[in-house]
Amino acid sequence: MPDTDHHDHRGPATHAVAEEQQHLDAALARRSQLLAELDAQLALPADPDRPGAEDVVERSRRAGLRRRRTELERAESGLVFGRVDAVDGVTRHVGRVGIAAPDADADPLVLDWRAPGARAFYTATAREPQGLARRRHVRTAGDRVTGVDDEPLAGSARGPDGEDGLVGEGALLAALSERRTGRMGTAVATLQVEQDAIVRAPAEQTLVVQGGPGTGKTVVALHRVAYLLFTHPHLAERGVLLLGPSPRFLEYVAQVLPALGETAVVSATCDTLVPGVAPERGEDRDVAELKGRALWQDVVARYADSLVPDARALTVRLDGEPLTLDAARVGQVLRAARAGGRSVLAARRRAVDLLLDALVDEAAARHAELLERVEEGYEDVLGKLDAGLAARDDRAPTTGARGGDVDGELTEDDLERLRGDLAREAGFAAVVDAWWPVADARAALADLLGDAALLARHAPELSPDEVRRVVGEPAALAPSDVPLLDALADALGTPDAPGEQGEFLTQRASTRRDWVYGHVVVDEAQELSPMQWHMVLRRCPTRSVTAVGDVDQTEAPHRHTDWADVVGPVFGDRWHRADLTICYRTPREVMELVGPVLRAAGSRNAPPRAVRDAGVEPRDVVVPAGTAGAALGTAVAAEVARLAERYDGGSVGVVAPRQRLAHLGAAVRGVPVLSTSEAKGLEWDAVVVVDPDGIAAEPRGWNGLYVAMTRCTQELARVTVGAPSGRV
Repeated sequence: MPDTDHHDHRGPATHAVAEEQQHLDAALARRSQLLAELDAQLALPADPDRPGAEDVVERSRRAGLRRRRTELERAESGLVFGRVDAVDGVTRHVGRVGIAAPDADADPLVLDWRAPGARAFYTATAREPQGLARRRHVRTAGDRVTGVDDEPLAGSARGPDGEDGLVGEGALLAALSERRTGRMGTAVATLQVEQDAIVRAPAEQTLVVQGGPGTGKTVVALHRVAYLLFTHPHLAERGVLLLGPSPRFLEYVAQVLPALGETAVVSATCDTLVPGVAPERGEDRDVAELKGRALWQDVVARYADSLVPDARALTVRLDGEPLTLDAARVGQVLRAARAGGRSVLAARRRAVDLLLDALVDEAAARHAELLERVEEGYEDVLGKLDAGLAARDDRAPTTGARGGDVDGELTEDDLERLRGDLAREAGFAAVVDAWWPVADARAALADLLGDAALLARHAPELSPDEVRRVVGEPAALAPSDVPLLDALADALGTPDAPGEQGEFLTQRASTRRDWVYGHVVVDEAQELSPMQWHMVLRRCPTRSVTAVGDVDQTEAPHRHTDWADVVGPVFGDRWHRADLTICYRTPREVMELVGPVLRAAGSRNAPPRAVRDAGVEPRDVVVPAGTAGAALGTAVAAEVARLAERYDGGSVGVVAPRQRLAHLGAAVRGVPVLSTSEAKGLEWDAVVVVDPDGIAAEPRGWNGLYVAMTRCTQELARVTVGAPSGRV
């Protein structure tokens, strides 16, 4: 264990705390000075003489100033949390944000944790000290230093590390023992080596992180967002999408990124990712699996193509005169409009332009033909006139005129005016709308999913029984319909180019279905269907994606137990895997119980290794099967009360089979009562798992039971209905 001193009053400890307090005071004072300087710069009026091009630069500069101000403002708590002492005597402090010294030539007062120079704070060990003599974790409360944890590195008399794989063990275990508040906090001061490697992995890849319960998947993903936005500022121009499994989860993690100074992040679930769209009903798991398959991407593409009209003759009247394009000419327009893989509506817009060009050509040709006829007639008249004059007087002059002297050719300006007249002609719009009506994605999807013959024609991959199952579903939108609607809307295209709504990036991005993000983070990634993965890829075609999850906790109907099955249908082999192997949340006493559950779930992974003991064994309570109603609620309420008293100031959660949630919710007040799906990704100090056999009997129940049993940071209680089956 590292040498630690927790609030003790020995001389060296007191001196260390005083030393760090002095540095924290200087850093906080400098932070206040920097905030004042930023406020002064932001208060300056814009220069009215700046040309338009410079306005863009100025707006970008001011946006950067605002981001820096927000970063500094939110960094007051925990501004400094670490220090590294190099063997050459150089000392650096590490914190949430960088704080420059007043002297531009001096080392910074605080080194940003994301900076390359700070990495050794997270990765140095006694075996590989990386030039460091000591690492110090600084504990603070507000603006006061409350203690330090010193860890000797180079030249340490400690034995070789590697058995536990931990760095900063004292600070880590202290953090793990803190009471849970119902909100996730940052772990920037205690990131471990395998976590730090994932945080700092290259952005230009799809990174899939496999980690069991309590390995820090989510916190690693969120800190990776902060790191990427720091090291790749251009990502902030497009923002980062955080895709979570549920609104409750997004609320749970909502404070992490703002605490790290990052605001260019849009949070959503797969159900809420399409603006203005939300599921209106639940659905059968088998149908959800069927509609989540990758084959629907091709089905939707074929269906969208079918909404493009056939070539046929089109007639438009201009000033009462008909202009007609034959089917062959319209076919040329269609082929040119669809070239380049345009969406249906983009092709329609292009077709309108090409139709106008073709109609103007037709009008110009007709005008030229008319002129030619006029000229021919005029030549006949003049010829007769000349003959008459000659007969009457041989001396009379002839006109010498020819039809070619008649000047009536259309100029470029004439043609442009004609094109404008056609474009404004109501009859032209009516002809185009009748030939190529604008399809509404929602209505078009309802047509496809509600018509067996239509679906069978565009989805030959489906069996007749599968077609019947899809068509037999209610018309209201289900969760699995959202990715289909997104795919169809993408294939159809945007009717009108949307404007940039809102001052802030997050406002603009959240209202645009077609917004492209700089990076996407997917939590509980094992739950996504292939069609949901296509939703992700559309929003980040560069494939700069971080996906974190645990295939052993999968509850989705697709039943995948391997990451290649989860992401392969969309990403092929263009992805990298990283593993988190250490469980920081769930204590050893609980993790020893999950092995049989994992095996029953068909896991291919070893359970993560717990790093600490809670000092309390899991507790089992049995409720007689014949009295499971009121007695169950009473037993659960008693366990909740016992645990709430034991972990005063902490948190307690209840996880139960779905069929028992309503009853238990009425019997137990003041704590969350959730299904395994709802509890995924959350944690409490103590957890009551109700009716483990009932959870195991649910679809994907063994995976759900694995989730339920690994939500606690301190203590697990199990309330069993009737004699335990022995399976759990």
